[in-house]
Amino acid sequence: MEQNSIFMDLKKEIREIADFPKKGINFKDITTLLKNSDALRYTTNVIVDNFKDAGITKVLGIESRGFIIGGAVACELFAGFVPVRKKGKLPAETIYENYALEYGVDCVEIHADAINSEDVLLIHDDLLATGGTAYATLQIAKRMNVRKIYFSFICDLGFIETENKKKIKEYPNQILVNY
Repeated sequence: MEQNSIFMDLKKEIREIADFPKKGINFKDITTLLKNSDALRYTTNVIVDNFKDAGITKVLGIESRGFIIGGAVACELFAGFVPVRKKGKLPAETIYENYALEYGVDCVEIHADAINSEDVLLIHDDLLATGGTAYATLQIAKRMNVRKIYFSFICDLGFIETENKKKIKEYPNQILVNY
């Protein structure tokens, strides 16, 4: 798949905040990338260029930063956009999937009528850390019998390796910044 002809080092556009949201975490803040119109356009265009020939029909943006670029990518790919939300945030009937946290369980959901087996999905989020939310989203898509699934992430915390991440990376994927 074709790449943009101009290269931008997106790592320079992402602010890192030490000890947020808790001590020991080095948070990757993409709001600095988003406020730079060149970086925002570049990020969107690189993702669109990578998936423009994949036949994407729906982009699933994972709450909440996955909504921002995911919506723009969906628009440029002439695809629909499906928000993947935390439990209890969607008003109609939903399909959900639980996933493990360090200390407990969380849940993501989509509307039950949001995708079908004929869709070609691009699951997008800003950050791939443990892969919990992305893998839960994949499980929802698989339960809906979707056969063609792709992934896109702005950042990957490569120093974190989990079974969920390994399973996600078995699918065609794009990662723009590796840490």
